[in-house]
Amino acid sequence: MEFIKPNVNINFVGNRVKAYIVSGLLILLTVVSLLIHGGPNYGIDFAGGILVQVRFTQPTDAADIKKALAPLGMDQSLVQGFGDKKNNEFLIRNERSGLELQGLSDRVRTTLAKTYGKGKVEVRRVEMVGPKVGKDLREKALLAIFYAIIMIAVYISGRFEQKWGLAAVMAGVLVGATLLVQALITAMGGEEGIAMVLLILTALVVTVGACWLLKLRYALGAIVALIHDVVITVGVFSLLDKEFTLATVAALLTIIGYSLNDTIIVYDRIRENLKKSGKQPLGETINASINQTLSRTILTSGTTLLVLACLFILGGGVIEDFALALLVGVVVGTYSSIFVASPVLLLLPEGRPMVIRRSEPARAAAVRPEPLAAQAAPTQVSAGKAASAARQKRSKKSGRKGKRR
Repeated sequence: MEFIKPNVNINFVGNRVKAYIVSGLLILLTVVSLLIHGGPNYGIDFAGGILVQVRFTQPTDAADIKKALAPLGMDQSLVQGFGDKKNNEFLIRNERSGLELQGLSDRVRTTLAKTYGKGKVEVRRVEMVGPKVGKDLREKALLAIFYAIIMIAVYISGRFEQKWGLAAVMAGVLVGATLLVQALITAMGGEEGIAMVLLILTALVVTVGACWLLKLRYALGAIVALIHDVVITVGVFSLLDKEFTLATVAALLTIIGYSLNDTIIVYDRIRENLKKSGKQPLGETINASINQTLSRTILTSGTTLLVLACLFILGGGVIEDFALALLVGVVVGTYSSIFVASPVLLLLPEGRPMVIRRSEPARAAAVRPEPLAAQAAPTQVSAGKAASAARQKRSKKSGRKGKRR
C-alpha cells in the first residue's frame, strides 16, 4: 500500500534552510518558555511533596478547594484540574513533605466534606515523595536521556561509517571532558542540580564537536535530530504548563528510539544510493533517498499517531501526559528525520568524505583503467606488420627460384 507515488520528487533538501529556521524558532520558544517558568514544571516524582487526587460530585474551582483545605494548613497547595472537566477531578499538590501521610486521606475527605457535604468528595489517591528522593530521581532521569543519546552516537558511527576506532576516541574524549567538568564544578562548590545540568550540556557540546572534527557525519546528524526532538517536546510541555514526571521521561526515551528508527531507515537508503550514484551530487542522492522512503515514513507515523490519538482521548487523565508527549515526539521525530538528520550531512566541510565501499566493477576500473586496450592495439599492429613482412620475404624467395629455373 502506497500513498506516495514511486517517482515522486519533492525537493526536501532544497527547503532545508526554511526547515532550519522553523526548528530554530521552536527551540528559541522552548528556551524562552523555560526561562519564564523557571524550568520544567516538575511533578511530585522530581520535586517531592504530597499529591492528593480528589473527585467531587458537583462543579467547583481551585480557589474554593484551597479555602476548604485551610484547616489542614494546605491552603497554599497547588490545585489543578485533572482529566475531563465534567469529571470534576483535581490534583492537590503540596511541597510540605513533613505532613503525616498516615490518615491523610481521611483528614482531607473530612475537611472537604465540611464545605461540600458528606458523600460529595472522593479521595482517589494519595502519594508522597521525599525531597531527597525526588532530587535523585530527577538526576537519574537526566542521565538516562543523556546516556541514551551518547550511546546512539557511538552506534551510528560504527554502524554506518565503519569507524569504530573513531567512535571509541569520541567516547574517550567525552568521558575525559565530563570528568574534568565534574571535578571543576566540585572544586567550585556548585549546587548539585545546576552542576548536573552543566555537566550534561558540556557533554552534549563535546559530543557534537567531536562528531564534527572526526567527520562522523551520520552520528552528527542523528545526535542533532535527537536533541532537536527532545528539546521541542520539553518546550511543548513547558508552554502548556504540563507536569514533568517519570512517565514523561519514559515518553522522551521512547521518542528517542522512535526517531532514531526513522532516521536509520533514511540513512540506510542514502548509503545504498551512494554506492550506485557514482558522481551524482550528495544533495541529489539524499533528496532521492528521502523521497524513496517517504511512503514508508508516512504509513508508519500515521498508524502510530492514530493509536496515540486514541490513547490520548480515551486513556484518561493518568496516561494523558504520557500520550501527549508521544504525540508531539512522533510528529517532531518524523519531521526531523526528513528535514534535520539527513540535510545535516551536507553541513560538514570538505565535500563528502564518507566511508563508502565501492562496488567491485568500480574498484576494478579504478585499478585497471583503459591502458590495457591501448596496449593491445599496438601489439595487434606490430603483429600485422610482422606477418606482412614475412609474406613479402616468401614472395621474393619464390621469385628468385623462378628466375634460376
